[in-house]
Amino acid sequence: MQPSLAHLSRRRFLASGAALAAAAPLAGADEPTRSAETLAQALHATLTPAQREVVCFPWDYVHPKFGLLRTRVGNNWNATKPELVSDFFTGEQKRLVRDIFEQLIRPEWQGRIDKQLEDDAGGFGHAQSIALIGEPGSGKFQFLMTGRHMTLRCDGDSAEHVAFGGPIFYGHDPGGFNEEATHPGNVFWPQALAANKVAAMLDGRQRELALVAKQPAESAVAFKGSKLEQGIAVTELSADQRAELEHVLAVLLEPYRAGDQAEVRRCLSAQGGLDACRLAFYRDGDIGDDGVWDCWRLEGPAFVWHYRGAPHVHVWVNIADSPDVPTNT
Repeated sequence: MQPSLAHLSRRRFLASGAALAAAAPLAGADEPTRSAETLAQALHATLTPAQREVVCFPWDYVHPKFGLLRTRVGNNWNATKPELVSDFFTGEQKRLVRDIFEQLIRPEWQGRIDKQLEDDAGGFGHAQSIALIGEPGSGKFQFLMTGRHMTLRCDGDSAEHVAFGGPIFYGHDPGGFNEEATHPGNVFWPQALAANKVAAMLDGRQRELALVAKQPAESAVAFKGSKLEQGIAVTELSADQRAELEHVLAVLLEPYRAGDQAEVRRCLSAQGGLDACRLAFYRDGDIGDDGVWDCWRLEGPAFVWHYRGAPHVHVWVNIADSPDVPTNT
């Protein structure tokens, strides 16, 4: 049996620049599975004072370029300078970083995101950086991973009111920057196909409500509270259409660990559930003018899942249980 892409990516990342990493056992081989948060605490404990000067920050650290670091989200950025594959990190530290990723992303999705990282950055750890914000055990601690088409974090509910520890980003450019209408090879395109099943079920009046001429700026994911205007209100959907939208939400959450999925649903419930949301499909950015909507947005009072599929996939996610939570993009 051929090894999976996830296994190959892990092995190559661990072997990069450190003999210790190549010899390190895979997490879980001789030890019980640990959460991403406890692994992040273990990573923090391995850092030398010199390393901490570079990748560790106080909980309320305001970066001169990015603002409040623990709430920053972007499509292509690095919170710190050391590349994960560099010799700045020991083999043990590289193993812990990979283990954190594997706790945040469900096993069936790890190979797909490894493919995304291979296409976008040359593989897991390449052109990627991490930051550790706050102090383990203080109740205020976050692990942050950044790079091209990635903002991923965990915090063990240190940041009150928010899902995923704060806003996240994912995307994919399989090659050529400008994708074809069918988005061949894009690991996230099935999410848009799921949303388009809802679009196909809409009648004439509903389509008129759902279709919007121009999409907002992709990074415009600050919460609007009750001031939602674009798209069709979910309360306008029939029972079968709403059930299909529930399936879309499940597809969107599928890559993430059960705890993060539950937190998203808790936050969504606190603001009125899907019935408080609106769904918009955007006419601009329709690659090939085929009526399969490449750009769309599911939005609630404190819920934004913005999918931009043209020229390639960018997805911005910002979810809390209150619209009073500020956004930093």
